[in-house]
Amino acid sequence: MKKHSGKIAHAPHQIKDAVKLVQSYPSAAITVDCVIFGFEENKLKVLLIKSDLEVYKGQYSLLGDIVQKNEDLDAAAYRVLKQRTGMHDVFLEQVKVFGNPDRHPGGRVITIAYCSLLNINHHELIIHDNDLDWYSVNSIKNMAFDHKDIVDVCHKWLQKRIQEHPLGFNLLPEKFSLRELQNLYEAILGVSLDRRNFRKKFASMDLLIDINEIEQDVPHRPGKLYKFNFEKYTKSKRKWVGIDF
Repeated sequence: MKKHSGKIAHAPHQIKDAVKLVQSYPSAAITVDCVIFGFEENKLKVLLIKSDLEVYKGQYSLLGDIVQKNEDLDAAAYRVLKQRTGMHDVFLEQVKVFGNPDRHPGGRVITIAYCSLLNINHHELIIHDNDLDWYSVNSIKNMAFDHKDIVDVCHKWLQKRIQEHPLGFNLLPEKFSLRELQNLYEAILGVSLDRRNFRKKFASMDLLIDINEIEQDVPHRPGKLYKFNFEKYTKSKRKWVGIDF
């Protein structure tokens, strides 16, 4: 083994031995599944599609596909999302590997789950094949494969993320009320939050800008409008720790 131009060069016999070793391993297909959460009408939703496998006829599944030879995992996830939905401006984050040997009826298939959270009104579905649409997370009972388990794991991951990072503010209008903010967190966390305690926690973080405006044309008592101070948050050295309800 020699170093050449800063890289390690392997001798031909070493490569041949490595190939033989890998060929002796048990084979397993590798897939990616995209768990795309969306927020709309105060509900947390997830993007699902009807399974095209006869054994799961009528059941919904996540957006997924096999990883092609020589294809990077991240590239595969973005390819699946674009091919199935037409969307290309969505950030995906790798969450977990699911490898139960019985998770696929056709044999051993290992899948890597990717997750995202977006504002449904800001991302149009270009493709609607196989009943592709947004479905309320609370309405999901049974799914194809182990996809219900994958959704549940990713939902818990999202609940943790939204308490550690202010990503939820990207789902709100630029100007929002504290009522809208609380509705967002309640939808994602799946709990009812005490109104006074919720507002007290956010006030203590000093990251909301009072813009001296009031809600207009709302069916309830108009509330004050705020903006999130992204600049102050970015410059702040302290960790986002104020959303532990």
